[in-house]
Amino acid sequence: MEHKHHGKSSEKFLDSHEILSELNLAGSETFMDAGCGDGYISKKAIEEFLPEGKVYAVDVYDEAIAELEEYKEKNHISNLISICADLACEIPDVNDESVDVILMINVFHGFKASDEMDEVVLNLRKLLKNGGKFAIVEFKPIEMQFGPPLEIRCSHAELENLFEKHGFRKVHLNVEIGEDVAEGKSHFMIIFEKE
Repeated sequence: MEHKHHGKSSEKFLDSHEILSELNLAGSETFMDAGCGDGYISKKAIEEFLPEGKVYAVDVYDEAIAELEEYKEKNHISNLISICADLACEIPDVNDESVDVILMINVFHGFKASDEMDEVVLNLRKLLKNGGKFAIVEFKPIEMQFGPPLEIRCSHAELENLFEKHGFRKVHLNVEIGEDVAEGKSHFMIIFEKE
């Protein structure tokens, strides 16, 4: 199944401050916004959460990366590294075991659609330090007026099974993130730690 979502932003229905707060960042971490889209999370991370940190903003959509480069130059930001790359393939300029936290928002369902979930988890796992965190925010697998088709949405149980298979353990789950919908909130956030 083909699922394209290039450059779309989740900003209108997800609170970047709420999501980044859940990560308990100390301020000096190396952070990856995996599938950054328009970069609203990367910008918020640099402006409010990682004054001494480094942020990799990675997206396959070159226009999104070009816009982030403009933002970087205009605002004289040195700790943002924007990279055009497919998360299922080699990511240039990022060393193995160099990243403290990876955050992926409304991206993982695309890898379910393309049957690349294992590849993405393994590819990004090697970039994480031991004890590093991998956080995913996704649409709940329920019918709602927005978001991807139901058949490519992941449940948090499905993600737990996948990540545990690849050497992670679940350390946090919040099922009340995002927009108000009939069943509560539109999204969940799950955080895994690399073992």
